[in-house]
Amino acid sequence: MGTLPLDKTAARAEARAVRDALTDPTLRADAARAVRDRVAALGIPEIVQGGCVGGYWPLGSELDVRPAMLHLRQTGCALALPVSGPRGTALTFRDWDPDAPMATGRYGIQEPGADRPVVQPRALLVPLLAFDRRGGRLGYGAGYYDRTLAALRAGGPVLAVGVAFAAQERDAVPCDAHDEPMDWIVTERETLRFGG
Repeated sequence: MGTLPLDKTAARAEARAVRDALTDPTLRADAARAVRDRVAALGIPEIVQGGCVGGYWPLGSELDVRPAMLHLRQTGCALALPVSGPRGTALTFRDWDPDAPMATGRYGIQEPGADRPVVQPRALLVPLLAFDRRGGRLGYGAGYYDRTLAALRAGGPVLAVGVAFAAQERDAVPCDAHDEPMDWIVTERETLRFGG
């Protein structure tokens, strides 16, 4: 574990190196399945009550959350993936049908095409570089998820579930006042709940 540097740029570089070192495909696949099972145990379908769950298409060494999303779809949840706009803006989420064609968006990430409807998720599965046991999340620095969560939460409760490998945990993650807290952190080893 260990403590990240207080400087966020240095902290991000260190945290990315830790995650990038997780290269064993068996470990990664097992972690994705374990996270799927832990996300399933959260009761998200009951929380969103027929609403939409936003996830993410994995980029680089991010944990693959698609098995968890496909499980949620089987339980009746609608799914959404983000569409990145200009830096400094909130994400837009579009309905995701795993059988529909995808488009390549900003940063080369796969996303639903422009023909898919825009939706407002009531729960988000959030990628991260590092986390701590206070619910702190270290993101990539563009502020997409912090702005998105703030905007969504202005309209009502939105569940934020940080998704990570257990190796991404640190004693303390540098956080600022604008950083949106996670309600849960789910790894292949455990589920952490914060707040109520």
